[in-house]
Amino acid sequence: MSISLNARDVGEGTPLVLLHAFPLSSAMWLAQREALVSRFRVITPDLRGFGGSVLGDDEPSIDVMADDVAAMLDSKGIDRAVIGGLSMGGYVAMALCRRHAERVLGLVLADTRGDADSEAVRADRLRVADRILADESVAVLVEELLPRLVGPTTLRQRALVYGRVRGLVRAAPPRAAVWAQRAIAGRPEAFGVLRDTRVPALVITGAEDGLTTEDDSRAMAEALPNAELMVIPRAGHLSAVEQPELFNEAVAEFVSALARTGS
Repeated sequence: MSISLNARDVGEGTPLVLLHAFPLSSAMWLAQREALVSRFRVITPDLRGFGGSVLGDDEPSIDVMADDVAAMLDSKGIDRAVIGGLSMGGYVAMALCRRHAERVLGLVLADTRGDADSEAVRADRLRVADRILADESVAVLVEELLPRLVGPTTLRQRALVYGRVRGLVRAAPPRAAVWAQRAIAGRPEAFGVLRDTRVPALVITGAEDGLTTEDDSRAMAEALPNAELMVIPRAGHLSAVEQPELFNEAVAEFVSALARTGS
């Protein structure tokens, strides 16, 4: 059953929904809200369990998260929106294309991937989920995941950015982190969905992303019938946070072109 998502909703014009990464919240999109609010209606929900959104009682599923986003669009009277997602948010965006394709005006997939987890990766996600549950703490995410969320350039040169990301990871509610890890581990591959997605798409990846590679991004861009690929230099997995100016410029150009063509 869908839950009511807590969401920041600012600006006017073409609706742009941005879905956050694991284990962050919509707070990661601060620079996007500030930069894009003058041009678009920017909606940044907290996915279930994170930020100000409740977790609910559903079994872990990316599909459930996608249904939450569709219900949010209903509640706001929005028929179609540009849907953007980074990492986990990208998985939710692709599930939205599969389950609610008619709601998607355009697609932005950042630092995410179209294939399902390998057995080894799935097992590791479930190990991490079990540890969070046992510890009642997200300390394992700070230890193991945090250093991989940003690129080497950010680690060396952007202490404030790294500190902000660390704060967002530490703020993740343990129960939500467990639920989301299990949901991600159980997701299906999405290449069939991508091949059937007719709306324009923008695929973005950080050049220093070690979690989802440029090859992963290129495979998604090639599967999509109408997509362009952008590689952001000196950024890792959180390209929107590490290089917000370049990320925002690419997204603004993409959404503006959609609005002009009336897609």
